[in-house]
Amino acid sequence: MEGSRYLGVTEPISTADPTEVDYVNTKQLEECVKGLALQGSREEEVRREEVLGRLDELVNVWVKSMSRKKGLNDEYVREARCKIFTFGSYRLGVHGPGADIDTLCVGPCYVTREEDFFVELHDLLQKTEGVTELHTVPDAHVPVMSFEFNGIPIDLLYARLPLWVIPEELDILQDTILQNVDEQSVRSLNGCRVTDRILRLVPNMEHFRTTLRYVKLWAKRRGVYSNVIGFLGGVNWALLVARICQLYPNAVPSVLLSRFFRVYKQWRWPNPVMLCAIEEGPLGLPVWDPRRNPRDRSHLMPIITPTYPCQNSSFNVSNSTLRVMTEEFKRGDSICDSLDSKVADWSKLFEPYPFFESYKNYLQIDISAGDEEDLRIWKGWVESRLRQLILKVEKDTFGALQCHPHPSAFHDTSKRVQVCSFFVALQRKQGAPPSSTPFDMCHTIAEFKHSVNQYLLWKPTMKIHVSHVRPKQIPTYVFPNGIRPVRPPRPTIHKPGTNPDNVPTSQSPEASTRSVVTPPSEEPELPIPGTKRGAESLGVLGKRVRVELRSES
Repeated sequence: MEGSRYLGVTEPISTADPTEVDYVNTKQLEECVKGLALQGSREEEVRREEVLGRLDELVNVWVKSMSRKKGLNDEYVREARCKIFTFGSYRLGVHGPGADIDTLCVGPCYVTREEDFFVELHDLLQKTEGVTELHTVPDAHVPVMSFEFNGIPIDLLYARLPLWVIPEELDILQDTILQNVDEQSVRSLNGCRVTDRILRLVPNMEHFRTTLRYVKLWAKRRGVYSNVIGFLGGVNWALLVARICQLYPNAVPSVLLSRFFRVYKQWRWPNPVMLCAIEEGPLGLPVWDPRRNPRDRSHLMPIITPTYPCQNSSFNVSNSTLRVMTEEFKRGDSICDSLDSKVADWSKLFEPYPFFESYKNYLQIDISAGDEEDLRIWKGWVESRLRQLILKVEKDTFGALQCHPHPSAFHDTSKRVQVCSFFVALQRKQGAPPSSTPFDMCHTIAEFKHSVNQYLLWKPTMKIHVSHVRPKQIPTYVFPNGIRPVRPPRPTIHKPGTNPDNVPTSQSPEASTRSVVTPPSEEPELPIPGTKRGAESLGVLGKRVRVELRSES
């Protein structure tokens, strides 16, 4: 708890000072990631600062024009101002090259979101030299305007305060700032409030930032970085790392990274991760409370934000994605343990996950649109619905079928039309009784596609096609340089007591240096009706893309 002898809701696990070995390991970790461009160049950082300064000028020109347009007197026009705040990875100091800057514009009561922000400011930005790729999402959970400014990606939110004049020194960490504020503004403000609060709740800011960079790199390379489809996003990973920093306040980054995996490998979800106690607050806003709220009680991996109103930042996590992340925590812990015995190095921790080599069955979701702009918005919508597909598969198979979604979309640049693909790996739940009965996914896929095609901005050129594919049928455009990796040959199985020529025995010198890896193709097949071993798609019928699966006879 802040102000006491320690930070956090419990005492630290260890307050031990770093050893010489800890410093050596941290140095080796730094060397390992040196070539992976975790930080941008100094020139890019200067450009970011210049862009933020220019954006601040623009929004203040805009708010003064709004005050004149609404007939306010000269004094209000002179005092009219907006305040720009940053949050997310940029504010935390852990952004990489090319990363966007999450920004919040705080404006006075007479400047509206729907008309003034998304129309008037949009028009001003559209006329501004250096502004490109301007898009608005006014109906999002957190309404946002995205654009590039002199090559720097910006996500701009708007919060409208019940004030006629925004103070020059505005403290957004004060809970009273949320009083009489609309719901979208509360969500927008809390992005900044959470980020600033995290920085105040870690014992060593530099060690926190360094460790968070490593964790984000690991999460992206292992394919578990995506809040949209049910893994974790930037703020979630920041909160998890901040809690480790509280539990080991004097540790250096190599130790913090190792303890990160050790702690979360054995964390008993759904016990929540919290940086501070949940307070009811003065304004009566709802806070995360599984005792009172059934929806909160259903959350699988609660990671609670540290500012009022405290909420679960990871409500998108599903049983399938929690399973994948838990396995990755275990793998990370195993690698860190092996570092102590010098049988591995840090580079193994950051090896990319071989997604297309690890399973035998995949759902391929192909989408297309008439032009690049339509594909961009169609892709965003379909991506936001993939989590629902995973939940439907879990529910309709009573948990017997597990999903592993790939966090990225892949673009097929060989075709004239705009096409990209998502992939979801499928496998039977470990420990489930073997069965030759296929999983009938007809209803599941049909419901998913029906929900996707309810998109309010749907156009006839926006299409979706779902197919069941085997590893050999994965399109080459998903692989680096379009080259399909060579799968290891199946190991030869011989009857007990036999030893054909040239087959090393366990006593032979060759056997001591040779490792036999059972390839993923040895997994039991996952029969899915209507696929004919994956060669036939799940079917597309009807103008609004209706799916039917034919059962195998």
